[in-house]
Amino acid sequence: MSLGADPTIRRQVVTAARKVLSGDPEAPIETIVRRAGVSRATFYRHFGSRDALLESIAYEPRPNARARILTAAQEMLIRTSLNDLSMDDLARAADVSRGTLYRIFPGKAALMDGLIEAYSPLEAVRATVTAHRDEEPAVVLPLVARAIVGIAGERLGLMRAMFLEITGGTEAALTGMRPAFAATLAVLAEYMTSQMARGRIKHMHPLLALQTFIGPIFFHLLSRPVLERLTEMPMSPQDAVDELVAVTVAGLEP
Repeated sequence: MSLGADPTIRRQVVTAARKVLSGDPEAPIETIVRRAGVSRATFYRHFGSRDALLESIAYEPRPNARARILTAAQEMLIRTSLNDLSMDDLARAADVSRGTLYRIFPGKAALMDGLIEAYSPLEAVRATVTAHRDEEPAVVLPLVARAIVGIAGERLGLMRAMFLEITGGTEAALTGMRPAFAATLAVLAEYMTSQMARGRIKHMHPLLALQTFIGPIFFHLLSRPVLERLTEMPMSPQDAVDELVAVTVAGLEP
């Protein structure tokens, strides 16, 4: 495995490749990465070549049922809404029985919760803030931003789909996202409140402070694929987010 490789993305690509190559053994890498929902750069960082991918397919064990369901679900959610997603189609795509699907994910809310747990940056955000809770925003907020870019940036299609689901406010999406979002908001709000008490950032509602910080990051990540098609981007996503965070930190100073 290459340096910095993400095991989840490797499984995602291998699963997509198995499905694509079963129908077309000569399918190009472009078709496989499109099915996996990753970029060519991400593919080559994790595998290096088509031959290496084929070798991985031969030697890596088939993912368990839960992993197959989540991989299939994230592919489907990019193309359709959670409300319109067919659980029967999901079972077929994941090659599991309907009974197995509902045993692992009793409904769409549980499925959304599983997708957030598996693919979102929320756990990394909580861990970062918890580990640096006593440090100042100029240290902590860039670390949080890098955690978001490192994870969400690899799965922009899925992040965009999740954002639409959550902002759309369907009952299944709200129920599914509530545990992870509530836990993450609690950690972030506690950090912001403690920094206000120490006089490190200006006093405001902690949720507004969080929106000031997170809003520009997600807007840049979600809009970047379109921007790159319209104009040349002079900086990497990480460099762009670093600049946005620096502006946010300065703006939050008392």
